[in-house]
Amino acid sequence: MTTAAAASTMRDRVEELRSLRAGIRAGDPRATGAQRGKGKLTVRERLDLLFDEGSFREVEPLRRHRATGFGLEAKKPHTDGVVVGWGTV
Repeated sequence: MTTAAAASTMRDRVEELRSLRAGIRAGDPRATGAQRGKGKLTVRERLDLLFDEGSFREVEPLRRHRATGFGLEAKKPHTDGVVVGWGTV
């Protein structure tokens, strides 16, 4: 592989990661709608209200669960589970 091809591949992978992170940040529209239907904020909205702007640093936002049973092995969204991180209040 040439240096130019490797750089292009790296740029593509970085863009793919940025796109994935943006999608995670946006959340699943169905889940967001269900949460709003209950009169609740999403976890990201609650975090934005709690922490000073731009200070929250999430640990492993790309992590997925490894649960099995009840059909969970087929459903592995990035936005499922517990959000862990730190920030300034």
